[in-house]
Amino acid sequence: MKIGYPSIVSTKGPLLAAMLSLACLAWSPATEAAGAFIRQIPNGGVGVIQAANPGSDALQDPEFDTALSELGVADGLSPSATGAAGVSGAAASQSGGRLTNRSIARAKGKGEDEDDHERAMSDPKLALSFDGLNFRQQRLANGGNQFSVEPPDQGLCVGNGFVLEAVNSVLRVWDTSGNAMTGPVALNTFFGYAPAIIRGSPNKFGPDVIDPICYYDPDTQRWFVAIFTLDRKGTTSALSGKSHIDIAVSATASPLGGWNIYRTPSQNDGTDGTPVHSDCPCIPDYPHIGADANGIYISVNEFPLFVNGFNSAQIYAFSKKALAAGSSTVTVVLVDTINNLLDGTPGFTVWPATSPAGKYENDNRGTEYFVSSQAVFNDSGTDNRLRVWALTNTRSLNSATPDLRLIDNVVKVRQYGVPPPANQKPGDFPLGQCINDTTLATPFGPGCWQFLFVAEPPHAEVLTALDSNDSRIQQVVFADEKLWTALDTTVTVNGKEQAGIAYYVLKPDADDGKIKAKVKKQGMIAVANNNVTYPSVAVLPNGKGVMAFTLVGADHHPSAAYVSLDAESGAGPIHVAAEGVGPQDGFTGYKAEVGDPPRPRWGDYGAAVADGNSIWIASEYINQTCTLAQYTSGAFGSCGGTRATLGNWGTRISKVTP
Repeated sequence: MKIGYPSIVSTKGPLLAAMLSLACLAWSPATEAAGAFIRQIPNGGVGVIQAANPGSDALQDPEFDTALSELGVADGLSPSATGAAGVSGAAASQSGGRLTNRSIARAKGKGEDEDDHERAMSDPKLALSFDGLNFRQQRLANGGNQFSVEPPDQGLCVGNGFVLEAVNSVLRVWDTSGNAMTGPVALNTFFGYAPAIIRGSPNKFGPDVIDPICYYDPDTQRWFVAIFTLDRKGTTSALSGKSHIDIAVSATASPLGGWNIYRTPSQNDGTDGTPVHSDCPCIPDYPHIGADANGIYISVNEFPLFVNGFNSAQIYAFSKKALAAGSSTVTVVLVDTINNLLDGTPGFTVWPATSPAGKYENDNRGTEYFVSSQAVFNDSGTDNRLRVWALTNTRSLNSATPDLRLIDNVVKVRQYGVPPPANQKPGDFPLGQCINDTTLATPFGPGCWQFLFVAEPPHAEVLTALDSNDSRIQQVVFADEKLWTALDTTVTVNGKEQAGIAYYVLKPDADDGKIKAKVKKQGMIAVANNNVTYPSVAVLPNGKGVMAFTLVGADHHPSAAYVSLDAESGAGPIHVAAEGVGPQDGFTGYKAEVGDPPRPRWGDYGAAVADGNSIWIASEYINQTCTLAQYTSGAFGSCGGTRATLGNWGTRISKVTP
């Protein structure tokens, strides 16, 4: 039985969509103040929830976003990767190209020796756990007018009895008992855009929406969902060079009601009211959200769109009061970290803090904290410094003339470094095995590869190790007057280098135009013969926290796991919220799809959030497995409706009581 899946669409249909497009250009004059760039952005209209049916299991061409193929060579991928075996090249960009999880890391780091952290695998503090969104639901959403996408890039927000998860490129709402309130909602329709693709002659492409994040604000009782968007040239696959940060803000305390949508141009080439930055038009990659009493903050990594390079981390600061009120215009202040250099390098992934139950930093007329790391800039792939940042005078966001100040300083920590890929426990990997098969009879001839829109590959696919990030900061919380954060790092356990996690509890002090921080607690998570990746942290007002991550290696298929965290004893024993049942088996792991070497995408981030006395966590894991025979029988590649042809990632949402 097919179930109607709700989607958020504009209340006025195509007419409002046209008005939204025009509204993006209706800028008030921008001003510069203390290195900040100030604009007014308009309210782009209201969306509502409507139903849409999922698509079929049929593999369709194109499965990947063909616009991304132009970016592969510029990104340093080999030419064979961008045109791998007849693939459009989008897979190459999805797996390692500019548009997803951009990394500037120069080398893998050398790991410090670390004891095996794994202890009892019991889970006494798990109150609720259920499956979130998965690859199949993403691909079939909106009538199947979607691309195959890896990785999920998982956002989570919880409040007022609701749970909202957003991934590339869908979202869904549950109640806090785990009951689904909607089906998967395509982000293109949620934000009032045409579908990602309508296949036909010719194909019609909608805007490319990337990297969803979300936040529930307990003060204003509003929901915030943000993405960055790349515009097309008409309905062709070609990119126009225009990009923007889109923020949808609920009009009520329920995510099931209407939403106001604000679109901030971010190409930063002087068009549409943007400043002029080096080598732009640019994209605002890897957006992440923070909040204090006065503002909503979106930090991004700015990369040129059509040439190689990295500019700097950018911080977009919005008046929270104006966003929550659905104001007709909202002030946005753009602060560029290029003005705050360390060893000649700007900020990279300068992650903004959120706070539980509105416990903000009110000193300096309002302060928003951020944390970033440095290892990606070094030839060694290692560093022993974090950067702590403060944006002060945030109360001025509620005035007609915002006057923000960005300050930063270094805090010394244990050495951390860019981690190696994470090995997987062996198991069935039917997509890879299918590509290797040369004899299977198909309607298109012998060989499973005939179904996959590639030229005949060398049939040498193997189960490969997962991407384990590049030591960028992963989520920041300001709670109990401390900053809590973590990053992926390389560790050495029993003489073997593997992916681990470094976590930090810092005591910040911003005053008199300066900031400093002390390390209250730091440590590492490592598991012998296994890897832990993509940490996310949430902390209650009393300083009791939880850190979630993926556990994967010789003993575990990709699993959703977590530890307790506090400033006195550090991290507790590892618990598994949901054990993985098979390996990751997605298109980014295979040479025939993305070139040699492949880069099996994972992450790019998980999520965790406090709600009352509980903490909700979300991590990527694998919740299905099947044999090649099961993969090729029935609806091709669906394994009985448990996956889609080109991928099998899943997510897990859990409620934990610290």
